[in-house]
Amino acid sequence: MKHPSTRAVYAYWNEKRGHRAAPDRADIDPAAIRHALGDTFMLAADFVDELRFRLAGTRVCALFCHEIKGEAFAELWSEDSRERIEALLAILHDETLGAVAGVTARTADGSDADLEILLLPLAHVGHARIRALGVLAPVVPPYWLGEKPVVELVLGTLRHIGPETERLGAPQFASTPVGGRRRHGFVVYSGGREMSSGERTG
Repeated sequence: MKHPSTRAVYAYWNEKRGHRAAPDRADIDPAAIRHALGDTFMLAADFVDELRFRLAGTRVCALFCHEIKGEAFAELWSEDSRERIEALLAILHDETLGAVAGVTARTADGSDADLEILLLPLAHVGHARIRALGVLAPVVPPYWLGEKPVVELVLGTLRHIGPETERLGAPQFASTPVGGRRRHGFVVYSGGREMSSGERTG
């Protein structure tokens, strides 16, 4: 985790969950992470499965040059990244696993910036709407921040985080290779290929 806000929010989430897989929304006190609030957001499912921004900090909104409350989270991502984001959200919901990832933010004129994103599950019962706590922050703030809006996000390398991965000692991993899909932290391939004599398994 590169960004101070990412580290601070993860440490707080980890503290509040205790021995549970994830803390409740009621456990999260914004005042306790006030120095990171500008970089944080919350995602909610309002009567539909699609996750939308319920809250977004001022620095998160500055990336897009407008208030993003109510916008669909998946719609911010490039077409190539969207399927991976949907899969990531499913894992966050179904398996109560968080993730930290590198992100490239792109503007309409081709400017870009390296961001870090943190997604952490929040426990919910029944039709509770708030589902996730997150951070989206530039590793180094670009000169154009607040002046040129980001038009798409591109997901880079990521790793899952949370009590289950800590128990298993899950390694960091990169983006899903072509022809494979991720399940429970592993890459599953359809079919396979023969290895040349010079190749070895890792």
